Amino acid sequence: MNTNPKILFQLLLLFALGTIAGCSGSAKEKITQKGPLEWPEVTQEMKPWTRWWWHGSSVTKEDIKAALEEYKEAGLGGVEITPIYGVHGAEEQFIDFLSPKWMEMLEFTLKEAKRLGLGVDLANASGWPFGGPWVSEDLACKYMAYRTLEVGSGESVNLDMHYFQEPLLTTDSKLKPSIEDIESPISANKDMQKYAFKQVRYPKTLSPIAVTANKKGEKGFSEVLDLTDQVKNGQLEWTAPEGDWLIVALYQGDHGKMVERAGPGGEGNVIDHFSEMAINSYLGHFDQAFEGYDLSYLRYYFNDSYEVDDAYGSSNWTPALFDAFEELNGYDLKNYLPALIGHGKEETVNRVLYDYRMTVSELLLGKFTKKWQTWAEGQGKGIRNQAHGSPANVLDLYAACDVPEIEGYHFLNLKSAASAAHVTGKKLVSSESATWLNEHFQSDFGEVKTALDRLWLAGVNHVFYHGTAFSPEDAQWPGWLFYAATHFTPANSLWEDFDVFNRYVARIQSFMQAGEPSNDILLYYGIADYWSEKGRSMLRSFHTDEIFHAVSLGECGKYLSENGYSWDAISDNQLMDVKTEGSGLLAGGNHYQTILVPKMDLMPLETLEKLMELAENGASVLFLKNLPMDVPGLGDLDARKEKMKTLKAKISFVEKAGSKVAPLGKGEIVLAEGMEKLLLKAPVKAESMYEMGLACIKRKKDSGGHFYLIKNQGLKSIENWVSLKEKFASAAIFNPMTGKNGFAEIQNGEVGNELFLQIKPEETLIVETFGEELQGELYPYYEVSGEMIPIAGNWEIEFTKGGPSLPEKVPTTSLKSWTEFGKEYEAFSGTAEYKITLPVSTAQPAAWRLNLGEVKESASVYLNGEYVGTCFQSPFSLDIPGNLFKGNDELIIKVSNLMANRIADLDKRGVEWRIFYNTNFNARKRENVGKDGKFTAKNWEPQASGLLGPISLTPLEMESF
Repeated sequence: MNTNPKILFQLLLLFALGTIAGCSGSAKEKITQKGPLEWPEVTQEMKPWTRWWWHGSSVTKEDIKAALEEYKEAGLGGVEITPIYGVHGAEEQFIDFLSPKWMEMLEFTLKEAKRLGLGVDLANASGWPFGGPWVSEDLACKYMAYRTLEVGSGESVNLDMHYFQEPLLTTDSKLKPSIEDIESPISANKDMQKYAFKQVRYPKTLSPIAVTANKKGEKGFSEVLDLTDQVKNGQLEWTAPEGDWLIVALYQGDHGKMVERAGPGGEGNVIDHFSEMAINSYLGHFDQAFEGYDLSYLRYYFNDSYEVDDAYGSSNWTPALFDAFEELNGYDLKNYLPALIGHGKEETVNRVLYDYRMTVSELLLGKFTKKWQTWAEGQGKGIRNQAHGSPANVLDLYAACDVPEIEGYHFLNLKSAASAAHVTGKKLVSSESATWLNEHFQSDFGEVKTALDRLWLAGVNHVFYHGTAFSPEDAQWPGWLFYAATHFTPANSLWEDFDVFNRYVARIQSFMQAGEPSNDILLYYGIADYWSEKGRSMLRSFHTDEIFHAVSLGECGKYLSENGYSWDAISDNQLMDVKTEGSGLLAGGNHYQTILVPKMDLMPLETLEKLMELAENGASVLFLKNLPMDVPGLGDLDARKEKMKTLKAKISFVEKAGSKVAPLGKGEIVLAEGMEKLLLKAPVKAESMYEMGLACIKRKKDSGGHFYLIKNQGLKSIENWVSLKEKFASAAIFNPMTGKNGFAEIQNGEVGNELFLQIKPEETLIVETFGEELQGELYPYYEVSGEMIPIAGNWEIEFTKGGPSLPEKVPTTSLKSWTEFGKEYEAFSGTAEYKITLPVSTAQPAAWRLNLGEVKESASVYLNGEYVGTCFQSPFSLDIPGNLFKGNDELIIKVSNLMANRIADLDKRGVEWRIFYNTNFNARKRENVGKDGKFTAKNWEPQASGLLGPISLTPLEMESF
């Protein structure tokens, strides 16, 4: 081999230690510090957990034991059991949900998990939403139907008032049954797995629950007559008095939503989420099933979002709605049926719709979420709840559970669950994480890292992967899989590096779960305007991309987030518990500096009263563009309007530098046209690092000082002095990917101390600040001290793990995709070892930076058999201290690729691996939809795999300050 020995020496040094973004250092390596620099002890909850799907609940004790041991070894902290649909060919192994056999498997799982130190949560349904075969039609979700008839003065009506409920049947099965083939009730049907019902609505004749005659006037409807009792045997006989009348008949129908992706024994009706009787009956079935079993180790129950309205029509009614409406709003909804269905004066329609939507929100909060939480609490457990998707104020729903859980990708909306947790003093915020990031089998850990970093910056601190499907030990590759997932399973060729990635997650969350939130602004989440718009449906649900974007908070939240201001959203109900502390605010035991109200026209009277009370007690309350113009809703309208007018009369503004300021008691109310001018008058400052392309979230330490999670969101490395909004005397840097830490270099800047950061693209660091001056070993700062040196040599590539078979070894001097080595390499998904021997060299800079160039997809580096570090995303590089070279060193780079090439080979050869009931197997991208409407990879070209290079070395010296 004719290679420069200096180059080879440099290469060896670089591989010895990883200290950059996307690269993980050895867990065994320790650096002695003179200061108090220690990684927090990692607990079970700090590690990542995963959603653990049980296909058909076809589990055995042997396979449960083996799976949990593998998960433990991979660095997971716990599992959430969610039973779902079964697998073709495993029917004899199906176990009905909550049956004695199923409970035996659950109890065994809890014992094994406890032995291994893994946590366990349980979904309160087989699939989602809550429902099952024990949910009768009277307790199932309902919808509202109506008929109208215009009648003139003196006109006689003899009308059949029955309403025919049209049949509806949708499934996710290849079978196409008609409604006549389906027995009623739904629980009477056999072999429910083969149907994969989504929505079943039987033909049915409905009688009206309310009939009114409404007299038309110049300003809407001037008179209402209740005709309900005049309907005899379904027939209405009535003669209209003088005037023009609109008859409205309201009906309660069966919505027909079925439990989605349900497993055996879990198929059936979805419950009426607005009914206390429905949730009590539903949970009572669990009580019966649990009796006699030891579930003491179970931690939380889980709800996989509302998701009732992803069907035909909306579930928008409940039998008790009339009574609940009158109790909450002080008037009878039956007197305003035309407005409810969109007829009449626009203002009246909007006010009645607001009251109706608010009523449904309160029912979902009080009759479902709080009842479920109380049930779990009675067992000494808690609940994790995905509130999004609900036709309700999701902040209130999140706040009513022990652990709010979010999902999705839009940063603004991701903050909703964390906001509710922060303003109510909850410790944990969980997330359904990395859900189906890319097309099947094309997601790598770099994409997962980016997704998780976004969640942490939004305030999440307890991630659940989405997810891991239980798969028997003897299942043919790729095993059992869930369709809407990034496949965190042992069959995934990237599993080789999963434990390293999970150490990164655990280190991040060890800080994110410490201390308490430290955000400055309470951002008012007003939904009165949104709920007072007619819209396309009677109920307005907040899905993951609509929670904040659908309301005026979105504009303010976007500005604050992009410009470095820290904030939490707060609802009307949560605002009632806020207290003043000097000029600041307390919510859930956490401190805030001000409250900001986005532009809106309507605001509940109680909210304005509370905001003014906070100002009078010393707070600064900020309004964007205008004070509220009016109150929402119809009940007691004149009195509420007058009270708001009186309150606003107490606010007297004075022009001050582009804004308006109104002193009020010990505090003030500030009004401005734009966010920039408004925030100039606020007692808050932005984090200036956002101007560099950095983003952060901070937490207040119990002992004083702060933890900052800082991410470089740009495409270039940043080496610069960085100011922090919070004052500090000294600071330390922790690299969660490598495990390295050290004290930061500090200088006095224009507005206080600054610390020096070297942070590469996509890199995430933790900074800990201290109020006192502490000294110790510096964090390793390096600067380039010479020219980059290209690396070339003789490599031996050995395929060590994966399939469909292990290709032959390949000697090469040219690094390229291993798919170019021949046919047998194109289908291979797994791990290959790249090996080279390096001779002795006396050259010894402080460190060498090894750039691996392009890697498909992750690379773990070993020197003389010892693990050095792992790279997950670009830039794939490692910084290695120069004193680690020993001579004649063996360097091994283990590279794992995606599952994609092996899956494509199966599809090209017609090998059937899609073996699932229900959805089987949906594509994410249209170009991957086959003739059967499902996912296929048969048209994929081999995807680049392995170590592609080019590889180079760059000498480094310690940065001088």
